Amino acid sequence: MSNEKNEKTDQQNKEKLKLNSEISDKGKHSEEMHKIVHLSGMYKDWFLDYASYVILERAVPHLHDGLKPVQRRILHAMKRLDDGRYNKVANIIGYTMQYHPHGDASIGDALVQLGQKDLLIDAQGNWGNVLTGDGAAASRYIEARLSKFALDVVFNPKTTEWKKSYDGRNNEPVTLPVKFPLLLAQGVEGIAVGLASKILPHNFNELIDAAIAYLKGKNFEIYPDFLTGGIADFSKYNEGIRGGSIKIRAKIEKEDKKTLKITELPFSKTTQSLIDSILKANEKGKIKIRKIDDNTAENVEILIHLPAGTSPDQTIDALYAFTDCEVSISPNSCVIENSKPVFIGVSEMLKNSADNTVELLKKELQIKKHELQEAWHLTSLEKIFIENRIYHDIEECETWESIIKTIDKGLEPFKKMLLREVTEEDIVKLTEIKIKRITKFDIKKADEYIRGLEEEIKEVQNHLDHIIEYAINYYKQIRKKHGDGRDRKTEIRNLDSIAATQVVVANRKLYVNREEGFIGTGLKKDEYVSECSDIDEVIVFLRDGKYIITKADDKVFVGKDIIHVAVFKRNDNRTIYNIIYRDGLNGAIMIKRCAIKGITRDKDYTISKGTKGSKILYMTVNPNGEAETVKIYLRPRPRLKKPIFEFEFSELAIKGRQSMGNILTKYAIHKIVLKDEGVSTLGDRKIWFEEEVLRLNADGRGNYLGEFHGDDKILVVTKSGKYRLSTYDLMNHFEDDVMIVEKFRQEKIFSAVYYDADLEYYYIKRFIIDPIDKPTSFIGDNEESRLIKLTEVEYPRLEVSFGGRHKNRENDIIEVAEFIGVKSYKARGKRLSNYEVKVVKELEPLIIKEEDPEMPESVEDMKDEDPSQMSLFENGKK
Repeated sequence: MSNEKNEKTDQQNKEKLKLNSEISDKGKHSEEMHKIVHLSGMYKDWFLDYASYVILERAVPHLHDGLKPVQRRILHAMKRLDDGRYNKVANIIGYTMQYHPHGDASIGDALVQLGQKDLLIDAQGNWGNVLTGDGAAASRYIEARLSKFALDVVFNPKTTEWKKSYDGRNNEPVTLPVKFPLLLAQGVEGIAVGLASKILPHNFNELIDAAIAYLKGKNFEIYPDFLTGGIADFSKYNEGIRGGSIKIRAKIEKEDKKTLKITELPFSKTTQSLIDSILKANEKGKIKIRKIDDNTAENVEILIHLPAGTSPDQTIDALYAFTDCEVSISPNSCVIENSKPVFIGVSEMLKNSADNTVELLKKELQIKKHELQEAWHLTSLEKIFIENRIYHDIEECETWESIIKTIDKGLEPFKKMLLREVTEEDIVKLTEIKIKRITKFDIKKADEYIRGLEEEIKEVQNHLDHIIEYAINYYKQIRKKHGDGRDRKTEIRNLDSIAATQVVVANRKLYVNREEGFIGTGLKKDEYVSECSDIDEVIVFLRDGKYIITKADDKVFVGKDIIHVAVFKRNDNRTIYNIIYRDGLNGAIMIKRCAIKGITRDKDYTISKGTKGSKILYMTVNPNGEAETVKIYLRPRPRLKKPIFEFEFSELAIKGRQSMGNILTKYAIHKIVLKDEGVSTLGDRKIWFEEEVLRLNADGRGNYLGEFHGDDKILVVTKSGKYRLSTYDLMNHFEDDVMIVEKFRQEKIFSAVYYDADLEYYYIKRFIIDPIDKPTSFIGDNEESRLIKLTEVEYPRLEVSFGGRHKNRENDIIEVAEFIGVKSYKARGKRLSNYEVKVVKELEPLIIKEEDPEMPESVEDMKDEDPSQMSLFENGKK
């Protein structure tokens, strides 16, 4: 029994060892089959692969042809399909899918975007509208073909580098041999992984001019141009590199006093998105409008109707400040070069494109030269073969090798005349010439053809020797052939910044509770102060001399015993505070005048010295620096010689808000009474006009117009022959074609030469401006009439030269003051000449206006009195 038991135990141990061995072997095999990979490493590798693919193969354009891969494949497919007729877009999408590894939706969207840019694709059907944002019709309903421009500059299979498509069945271009700065002409926007590209479109003709300038070694500048037009400020464009920005505005015109018209849009905006932003601003109370009409068809026309009493100029500024009528765009010029993304400016892109174009043209010429030389070689061989009857020598040959040798031997005396060595392939081509062709061979025609080839070779070689001139001429031909109708649409202008607080509509009412110390727009049961907006700031003065600036809100505690509260305007140097305060409980009575231009919001300040117990006794706020006269009653006390006296604030200089002021009296005051309302001590307001932004300012920028006061007006004259009077409000807008902006003087005489479209003659008139605020034409109502010349000289002289059949007639000299008298601006005037007028030139006047007896004695006095009269005075001195 014991032996059997031991044997059984040994058997069990052997089985256990065998099982453990099998498990161990299986574990080792499992580790080999399933090697552990950490998730972080897998994410790193796979994500980088994905990011690289998106950057290189989807979102970012290539530097050389300016195309994303999907765009390149679409154009390649369209070229393969091209037979001069339109193709269904659905068919183009399907054909492109053999090159593009993604779905049809991405191909269709990219194709529509290319078509809407109106450069590479000739579209037919409803392709949507970039102005309104309407989408294109379904791909089965619209058609497309390559434009003539695309066929001219984009394709050349002989200079194209090819690669296999994603499935290896077809060849597709690595890049297309584009001989034009297509990347800058079309613009592009793409978002990849970790970076984005945003290159703005530029003007077709300006790009050509810049490329020519670069090839000539000259400097150039290029700025974006948008299909939607608008007005743009490119002062911070920074070559389109990261960190730059541009400001774009819609073009807004005043249709009349109650209607504004938007005629051009900012880039990336549509009429619908623009209208939505205007309605949103109206709902928030930022602007006030009555209704909007969208009449956009081929051109943009959005009519904004204003409520009665609303300023159109202020509304224009408010539209720029609070709606999408003004947008800021940050470009980011990122492209693919040498299989990696690079960030370069638009000037470098254009230079690269021009250099690439030169290389492609050079390569095309070299290919053409080689083809011409091959044609010359083969034609010469054929002529030698037939003219010298070498074909007779092969009649006795029995083998193919002997035929080749015999022909080669017959050509031996003529090989020195050829451009290259004769190959076996050349001899084989000679053996393939048919008997019929040999019998009808014309040596004269062959010689003429060879001479023609030699001339072409010489011409091509000349182009190669002067490749830069050839490239410049190529660009000029492109412009001549395809540049018509591609004028700049976006106006370049320096745009001023608009302070939102100055143009926002007062959409709320400000109240104050003086006893409890609260202000706000929600205290409707308390004392009404004024209208305000939700972005306004409010200044509050307390009796103890403290003051604070805070944002207008529903309810804000500012401190008890409020004596003054108002909407605060920052950087306002014309609002002057006249203050009398007591310094401490028993201190002297101080008086001061100051302006408060700008302080930190929600911080306590003091208008006094800050002594404890100080108190404001008298205070006025004067929006135009008025200085009143006050009567002061002192408290009675023994030996007080003058208990009542008057003081004029005009005697005080205007100082900073931190100044302590002057001592008014050391005695206690019983009361202060206003005796006389003051007048402004700031003088008339000096106004300048800045031509670059077409705005008025009081900061000394631009042309000085003069000093303005009360009802003074500004005269505005446009190149279209219209004038109007304007106030000197800094918010005013001016026409784009403004010709004269000056202070209006009713006695000034103007002389105008204009072409009357009704009578088809040139007329001259002298007239005085009638004070009319609305635009008024002084050259008639026919819109085809045009203003030729306008002068403010008192006694102008004109030289008239003639053209047409009267071109040999001697020039006429006209003394305008003797030729015609001063009449109304409505008068037609007097016909300038009965002959065909070519040019009207203004000459130096012979008669100078006599000096006014009251005129200042010196030029310096003149400058001090009225700088606007300097030119007349200096002319008189001459």
